Amino acid sequence: MSQRPLRADAAANRDRVLAVAAVVIRRDGPAVPIATIAAEAGVGVATFYRSFPSREALLTALTHRSMEMVVAAASRAAASDSTAVQALEMFLHQTIEHGGQLVLPLHGGPMLMDQRTVDLRAQVRTVLAGILERGQREGTVSDEVTAADVVLFGALLAQSLPHIQNWDAVARRQVRIFLAGIALTPSDPS
Repeated sequence: MSQRPLRADAAANRDRVLAVAAVVIRRDGPAVPIATIAAEAGVGVATFYRSFPSREALLTALTHRSMEMVVAAASRAAASDSTAVQALEMFLHQTIEHGGQLVLPLHGGPMLMDQRTVDLRAQVRTVLAGILERGQREGTVSDEVTAADVVLFGALLAQSLPHIQNWDAVARRQVRIFLAGIALTPSDPS
């Protein structure tokens, strides 16, 4: 049985709750009271529960939303006409930009094994593997680098470290260092 599409106001409330919940959960942890999330999103607890009948449903929706953001960032990077190294840089910069909205297992989110999560995770790895293969064909990326390496590095950068001023600049510097480390230079063996 298919679900009816949400009314525009209900969809807007749901999206607002997800955006606020991502920030609040990263700030206060996954056990934050639902009332806190609802209040910060500007909705009542009953409105919250209409969209997310349980904390587990909220965490699942946040994980799916996060994975969809990562898939979209990887896909945009892969579709660019740039070199593989430039595409990886684009992906990593987008990951930094979206960092505050990502609730993923590497950030303390739930480790979900439902089919949708598994499919999204596979999509990310497939798209990133395609970028890496392009780089290996171009002779610009070491064949030692895997999609899992890029995912892990992106996850590390997406979570700003406490007490680091100007995290964005620090993270972007780390991207440059990472990309220099995975890049093949003309003197590297093919």
